[in-house]
Amino acid sequence: MEKRLIFLDIDGTLIEPGRMEPPASAVEAVEKARANGHKVFLCTGRNYKMTSPVLHYGFDGYVSSAGGYVVCGDKVLFDCPMDKAQSDGLRAILEANGVECTLEARDATFGGTQMMERLSSYQKSRPGSLNSELERWRQAFADGMLIRPLTEYQGEPIYKICYIADRAEALAPAKAAFGDQFVFCEQTTFNHGPGCINGELINRKFNKGEGIRRICEYLDVPTASVIAFGDSENDLEMTDVAGISYCMANGAEALKARCDRVCPSVKEDGIARAFAELGLI
Repeated sequence: MEKRLIFLDIDGTLIEPGRMEPPASAVEAVEKARANGHKVFLCTGRNYKMTSPVLHYGFDGYVSSAGGYVVCGDKVLFDCPMDKAQSDGLRAILEANGVECTLEARDATFGGTQMMERLSSYQKSRPGSLNSELERWRQAFADGMLIRPLTEYQGEPIYKICYIADRAEALAPAKAAFGDQFVFCEQTTFNHGPGCINGELINRKFNKGEGIRRICEYLDVPTASVIAFGDSENDLEMTDVAGISYCMANGAEALKARCDRVCPSVKEDGIARAFAELGLI
């Protein structure tokens, strides 16, 4: 069989939202696929710090920070944090308009207590209703291990900013000032019913799809040999690059419409079942 490059989003794809460990079926599928000569990569919006706990399951590299930091084996292929003027300016304008945000450096994530309180309140009032990205944040805050207080931020280079806004209007000033430099990748807070807006600011210099291209070029493998799996709208560019793209059954409708196939959810061993369907294992 043709050797493939497989790219897996983490939250809502490889791992159930809010959890830190993939199901045993997915771990076994990754091990078998690699044993069969395929290469398996993570392709995530997480920064390196939040990606690193997953790496010990065995991967050939990763696209992290939504494409801002790309590694194949031990080789860093791309490293593109924001300019300080960008990160400082974005934070100032968001906070001035009542938008809560987290700052993602490579080795640390900084967040405010108000965001933690908001996410806890959401989960308490509507258990199980948060989308996969917000559930990841809620659990990270609850664990108290991966998020540091904003007061500890000392000017480290920032790759991505995540935010929650009560109203779309609160984001208008930031979009007017920085919309030509950043994509505002947004989701509705709740899976069902109205809610606030949560999203992440992704530098227009990169995206997950470009991260995949960088690894393909480095390995001299055509993108037609790529198989990509995702669940949220920040995976759109990733699936556009892939020769075969999958959306999880628990994923966003916009992504399902763009992908070639839909596989079962994380809870239903979707990765393992799709790998078997494709003959990777």
